[in-house]
Amino acid sequence: MKLLIKNGRVIDPANKTDEKLDILIENGRIAKKSASISARDINTIDASELIVTPGLIDMHTHLREPGREDKETISSGTRAAAKGGFTTIICMPNTMPPIDSISGVKFILVTASQEGVVNVLPVGCITKGREGKELAEIGKMKNAGIVGVSDDGTPVMNAQLMRHALEYASMFNLPVFAHCEDLNLSADGVMNEGLVSTQLGLKGIPIQAEEVMVSRDIALAELTGGRLHIQHVTTAGAVDIIRQAKKEKIKVTCETCPQYFSLSEEAVRGYNTNAKINPPLRTEEDIKAIKEGLADGTIDCIASDHAPHTDVEKDQEFDAAPFGIIGLETMLPLVITNLVGQKVITLSQAVTMMSINPAKILGIEKGTLSIGADADITIINPKLEKEITSDFVSLSKNSPFIGMKLKGFAVITIVGGVVIK
Repeated sequence: MKLLIKNGRVIDPANKTDEKLDILIENGRIAKKSASISARDINTIDASELIVTPGLIDMHTHLREPGREDKETISSGTRAAAKGGFTTIICMPNTMPPIDSISGVKFILVTASQEGVVNVLPVGCITKGREGKELAEIGKMKNAGIVGVSDDGTPVMNAQLMRHALEYASMFNLPVFAHCEDLNLSADGVMNEGLVSTQLGLKGIPIQAEEVMVSRDIALAELTGGRLHIQHVTTAGAVDIIRQAKKEKIKVTCETCPQYFSLSEEAVRGYNTNAKINPPLRTEEDIKAIKEGLADGTIDCIASDHAPHTDVEKDQEFDAAPFGIIGLETMLPLVITNLVGQKVITLSQAVTMMSINPAKILGIEKGTLSIGADADITIINPKLEKEITSDFVSLSKNSPFIGMKLKGFAVITIVGGVVIK
């Protein structure tokens, strides 16, 4: 099977490419790139005025299957990913039951192969049952196909256990994905601690709940030499700590999410449960620091932390509603509108943070348009502007971005040479 993409502006940071090129795809792989490729009797996509990039990778999603298929399934989640321009997504293990064994890993991979439309790579639990008491079978899960370990949704509060996790995961060259939250500091908190939480009468989560654990986990990474990946960074202090750790050559990488550079704690006013996320939305100063961290490369990746919840769950008092928002279908336009459009980062930097950087951290052969590479490709219309509505492919609709006008959407998503969207 052949496919030809013509006249697109190809942005491939892995190969330092930003130019108008044609791309020929054969048998699911990149076969040729040239200023002009002619071919007869071949399906052709005219990418004039469009951006052609390596297939985007989302390092942080929750697909809810098994256990909460009313919120999302692997089928619906991968279709939401394709609509958003993602060809590979990493799913977190806080399912019901958690992905803490070979059987759980195999369930994800088999279901994704049968029902998914993009590549799905599972992350296994750090601890059995995500209970923070005993290490899960990390080596066996690695052999079964995981690309990292995490107890995402909860931190590993026991520092000695986290040390062992970093040591053991390093034996298999796996990154440890750290949800950095001191549960003693954040206990019963539902939003950022500060003036707004006081005015609303809501229990706050101080920035120190994140920063204390970022510091601890970086210290443990330094001690063990393990590979630490800090999830959903939100505070100015956390950015500074990570920046310093990188200067000291500690093996630490990190991600942030569009909500943390697009919205502040002010979005919670009116007790908007679709602005209730963990870690919480922070202050304008934190947003500024996140943008600076993206611009100078301190923050390696942008991920969605796609966390679906039903309308019934979100339609409760603020204290009772669950944390989390969906993000697969809004992430790319939020990046283009709020970062590229505001000249915080270039389009090439944005693509880097959503393709080759995640691939390097995960140790997968993705994120590039090199000859012979898998033909996972995202085609973007940078001028396409539209208002976000509740018409999501995701089974859940819990987005704080509904009603917002954004620019820069994926128009074609190609996985293994096959046009999915």
